[in-house]
Formats: sequence, C-alpha cells, structure tokens
Amino acid sequence: MIPEPAGASSHAWAAIAYRPGQRSRDNDRFGYPSCMGKQEARGAGSGGEARGGGGVSLREFAADVRAGLSKQGQRELPSKYFYDEVGSALFEAISVLPEYGLTRADERIVRAHADEIVSRVPSPAIVAELGSGSGRKPRWILGSLGRREPAVYYPIDISPAALARCEWELSRIPSVRIIGMLNPYLEGLKEVASRRKDGQRILVLFLGSTIGNFDRPVGEQFLGQVRSALLPGDALLLGTDLEKPIPQMLAAYDDPVGVTAAFNLNLLARINRELGGDFDLRCWRHAARWDERQRRIEMHLVSQQRQTVRIPRAGVEVSFRQDETIWTENSHKYTPDLVASMAQRAGFRCEAQWSDEEWPFAESFLIAISPDPSR
Repeated sequence: MIPEPAGASSHAWAAIAYRPGQRSRDNDRFGYPSCMGKQEARGAGSGGEARGGGGVSLREFAADVRAGLSKQGQRELPSKYFYDEVGSALFEAISVLPEYGLTRADERIVRAHADEIVSRVPSPAIVAELGSGSGRKPRWILGSLGRREPAVYYPIDISPAALARCEWELSRIPSVRIIGMLNPYLEGLKEVASRRKDGQRILVLFLGSTIGNFDRPVGEQFLGQVRSALLPGDALLLGTDLEKPIPQMLAAYDDPVGVTAAFNLNLLARINRELGGDFDLRCWRHAARWDERQRRIEMHLVSQQRQTVRIPRAGVEVSFRQDETIWTENSHKYTPDLVASMAQRAGFRCEAQWSDEEWPFAESFLIAISPDPSR
C-alpha cells in the first residue's frame, strides 16, 4: 500500500531488490509461487535457510531491521516487510474499505479496457507481472489474450500467500498457462525475457501504483531498468494513483475503522514474532502525513513515550524519544502528464492513458522505444 522498495529511499529499493514491492500497499503484493495446478515454481528456496513470513530469510530481515532502526535522524523500516501472512490479510481488508478506492479504480480500468489493451500488443505475446497480488486485475487482460491465442503468464513475486491466491484466481482461465517466478522484479523480468521465442512481444504489468512507493528519481531509474530488459515494441502497463483532495488521500491511509493502523503496527508485531523483539504495540500509534513538497503520503509509526526496544535476533537495542517516528512507507501521487514525461525519460512512449471517474487513478500503456543514438 502504501508497496515498495538511501540517497534513494530504502523503501523504494526494497521493491527493486525484492517486490512491490514492496507492495507496498498500493500494489496488490509480491510473493513466492505456489506449486498448485498449472503453476510452475522457479528459483524456490536457498539451501534450507530459515525463512520468515513472506518467504524472506530471517538473516536478511534482521539485517534490514538493524540497519533501518540504527539510522541517524529518521529511523525507517522497509515496506516490503508488511506482507507476512497477517499483513497480506490486512491489506485485502484495506482494499475493500470505502476510503481506499485505489484498488477498485485500478480493477475497473483494467476490466473496462482489457480488450483494447490486448489489441495494442502484437501477436504472439507473453505477459509478465511485477508483483502478482491476488490475481484479480490481470484476469481480465489474460482472459482477453487467451481468447486471441494460447497465453503464458509469468507472475514475479515473493509472497507465498499472494501467489497461491493468484494461482487459485487465474488457473481456470481457458488457454492461459501460469509460470510463477520466485525472483526480485528485475531479475524475474530478465528471466522471462530470456525465455521469449522469436517474434514474441512481452506485455509487462506493473499495476496498483507500486511505482508511487519509490522516491521519484529512483522510480524513474527503475522504469529505465525495466526498459533495459525489454526490446523495442514491448509494452508496459503502468498504474499510478493521481493527486486528489488532501483529506481524501489522508483518509485512504488512515481509515476510521483502524485497519490501516493495524496493517502498519503489524510490522512491529512481525519483528516481535520473528526476531524476538519486545515492541509494546500499545506504546505506538499509526500516522499518515501529506508531504506537500514531495507530493506524497507518508506512513509513520509514532512512539507515544520514551522507551527502549530490544530485538535479540537482530542484535540491536534502540531507544526512542516521545513522538519520534519510524518511517514505513511513501506513496507518491501523480498527474497524467507527469507519468508520460517520466516514461519518456525512461525509454518509453506513452501510447494511451485511461483514468477512472470515481477515484482519480490512471493506467498508462507505454511502448518501449529504440534508444536515441544522439544521447
């Protein structure tokens, strides 16, 4: 949500190194592939290393927690760690809240324009998605493509629960074969590109506004790296949440029911469960803020008193002042023109954009163009 992935923010690099993201929340999440049905697991596991929820190694989790909480100035935790089993379930609840219209807007656009999107991709084509989520949104595109030709879909993710839901959701679509990729985004996309047959085009799906979880320069750099894995004529369908009235944006990230607060606080609970931390969740509260200069929503966890937290398996002890915060996520907002200009600098041409009338959100159909020899 609110997901992935410093100079550049570690939240954004989390999505590059692993994904959504770092769904972050605005993406429906990453994950490990399930081995059910037609789906094929690729790259699973690394030699029996202990793994925490969401498939991330405990050693890596501990190192990231230690680094983020030991930072001078603003302490932070990478948003990729939102998505253990509890966090993934909480995000599913967030996605149906009336205050959080992003997921529904994204799905409405894809459903309404799936045939047109597919018609813009030459045949034969394969589909790769960066962060599979539950599979609700790509089903419309895959259904349309499957009616045109036998289709192969490569979800690239790191959350076991997310890819299991994706497999369950999509396995019954006729003429669609699912090959799950257990990889970071870019690594997985390069693997997909290496498997393409002569003449095949790749349609990459990057839905849910996960790009908003990157600092803007890093997001643009990431799009450039996606472009480098593609050939001219390949396509990227990019979801972006658009600017809207500030109270509406804040409510989406701080709902009155408290589901988003539970989602954010679960990050501390996960540290307690997996790393032996002693965070007292009653001494922390969730906060959502609008940064006018950066044009983004930030999520923080606020210490409500002076306190010291010990995390034995991360080898760290941290003292917090009252009102000191742990920064957990960014969600940058865009305008349609900003999306098109960002895409152009990254090596794409914006060929079409569709927006939702109920919740300002855009899907942009981007074509990979040949590099400018003069640059």
